[in-house]
Amino acid sequence: MIPEFGFGIAILSFLVAIYSIVAAIYGATKKSPSMVESARRGMLLTFPLLTLSAAVLIYLLVNNHFEVAFVYDVTSRSMPTYLKVTAWWGGQAGSLLFWSWLLSAFASAVTLRKWDRDVEFLPWVVVICSVTLVFFLGMVVFYENPFTRYWLVNGNVEPHMFQPALATLFTPGDGNGLNPLLRHPGMIIHPPMLYLGFVSYVIPYAFAMAALITGRTDDRWIRLTRRWSLWAWLFLSAGLVLGGRWAYDVLGWGGYWGWDPVEIAAFMPWLTGTAFLHSVMIQEKRGLLKHWNMVLVIMTYELVIFGTFLTRSGVLSSVHAFANSPIGPLFMGYVSATLIGSIALVIYRWPTLRGETEMKSMLSREALFLLNNLLFISVLVICFVGVIFPLVSELLTGQKVTVGPPFYERATAPIFASLMFLMGVAPLSAWGNSTVKTLGRAMWKSAVLAGIVTVALFFTFTRNYIALAGFFLVALVLSVTLQEFWRGVRARQRAQNESFFTSLVRLMGRNRRRYGGYIIHISMMLMAIGILGIELFQTETQGTLAAGESTKIAEYNLVFKDVASWDNNDLEVNFTRATIQVYKGDQYIIDLHPRKDMYFSGQPMSIPGVYSNLQDDLYILLVDWQPISSTAATFKIFVNPLVNWLWLGSVLFLLGIIFTAWPDRDPAEETSRRSVTRNANQPSAAD
Repeated sequence: MIPEFGFGIAILSFLVAIYSIVAAIYGATKKSPSMVESARRGMLLTFPLLTLSAAVLIYLLVNNHFEVAFVYDVTSRSMPTYLKVTAWWGGQAGSLLFWSWLLSAFASAVTLRKWDRDVEFLPWVVVICSVTLVFFLGMVVFYENPFTRYWLVNGNVEPHMFQPALATLFTPGDGNGLNPLLRHPGMIIHPPMLYLGFVSYVIPYAFAMAALITGRTDDRWIRLTRRWSLWAWLFLSAGLVLGGRWAYDVLGWGGYWGWDPVEIAAFMPWLTGTAFLHSVMIQEKRGLLKHWNMVLVIMTYELVIFGTFLTRSGVLSSVHAFANSPIGPLFMGYVSATLIGSIALVIYRWPTLRGETEMKSMLSREALFLLNNLLFISVLVICFVGVIFPLVSELLTGQKVTVGPPFYERATAPIFASLMFLMGVAPLSAWGNSTVKTLGRAMWKSAVLAGIVTVALFFTFTRNYIALAGFFLVALVLSVTLQEFWRGVRARQRAQNESFFTSLVRLMGRNRRRYGGYIIHISMMLMAIGILGIELFQTETQGTLAAGESTKIAEYNLVFKDVASWDNNDLEVNFTRATIQVYKGDQYIIDLHPRKDMYFSGQPMSIPGVYSNLQDDLYILLVDWQPISSTAATFKIFVNPLVNWLWLGSVLFLLGIIFTAWPDRDPAEETSRRSVTRNANQPSAAD
């Protein structure tokens, strides 16, 4: 009865979400606050209901209920408990329930805020969130039920939710187990982070649609969703970074990003979300780009659903797409319907979305931000064309033609270089009006410093003109950004007579958005160093070594010592591990142990041996070996220069987003605190 209970709760959640839609629409059109409140409470109820349903599924996963088809597919007795829990999002049906649970949590959280100033938004926010929830719960209830069980029907094992006539329950002795690639620690966190990012973007979209429906098209909806947009961007960014680290550690291609279709599916809403974060500042400061912001938030929402569709439908070949089913047409139908409806609303409200001012200078900050957005959209177009081209070619010619990394790299490299240049110019431009003369006066010192750095690199590191151009842009942006910090701190020191550190902390704390953005720019330049290093200077070799034989790559001498193989019956895996001694010249550095894990199910996984420092990574893969004599083995070896700057920059990038998104102290509380502090410092009559 446990699976039936979990499924019944999912159905009840589905019905409650439908009720919320109906009640909210009725309450809004009939001006009935009681019905709107009822719809809000219905939305709140979905979270505890889906939490209960999810708890039932986790119970089934952890306790080896292999009669449940989903449990059989993603767990086994050899898996530790924490992996059984994370198997919740390791398969199709469970991941859709996970998506629904997250959405119910976020939608419930947003309905708990104070709505006094924005009560007209409430019913339509509930409607949009509930419509999205109904769609995903509909997938769970009608197509991808994680509570379906196996039944023995006329000698055949068949999956059904309820017992067929004359059937008996069938319980396998063990399950298939989670795909080994999903057992990496990064994959425990990577999918939830992506889903958190995807689901978070539903909230800004819901407020945008509420603004269009009610006709309240000022920037209030943007201010209400600013934090949601930032946290959504944080989660999505963290998901992309973790996915890159997972690929680097597990997939064995020697890199972090392969322009895989599912990677790109998560990258596309990140692009529009990034453009949205930049352009909303223009609407808040100058009252411009209202049409553009609406289009960006709609695109982000649709790309979130489209990304989920690509990941879950299996229509594209990908190392990341671990689940597939015939739900693709339903996703595409939903994307089409919501896109048409959203664009129709924008067209209907088009006159009310006109800008309050006009752009007067092509070098003003708002103009440069708009150019920044157009560049992000250019990258998006390239990615979208590359992703759907195999589908279009298969539809028209019957052959699926894949688009490889060279296409993306050649098409996007000039655009990313332009974006880097804008990071150096935009902070120096003024709102409203800027000229070539004023910008030149502001940035000439940074340009000279960047030129000096580039010349030094020319004589000491590389004469690759592409790399030198990239490092020049990195140095330019870092110099401009650090000078912005310096100017702000020095101005505050003169005004407040504070120490440098105190001024820096207080300056950043009082303008989190601006200086958090600068931290993000710095982090992206650190990441750019790593990207330039691995993309332009990576070296690789492959060969077979006998025991005691050595090979050389870059500055490293490698000596193959031995290879050992053994079974771990508890984990149901065979481990094969090689030992390689690493030298720089004649100096011994470390022993590395590249490994090949072969699960008894037949699924392999390569674990590289890696020696890391800020200069480079030595990255060794065990490709093949002699299983009997263990006297020879084949290795694939990479040297990835500067790649660790990518990971350091990624950590700073996420910290910068957290700093920017961190809620400010409530102004009323701050005033009260200062008053109390002043009173406490005043001398009393007794003194």
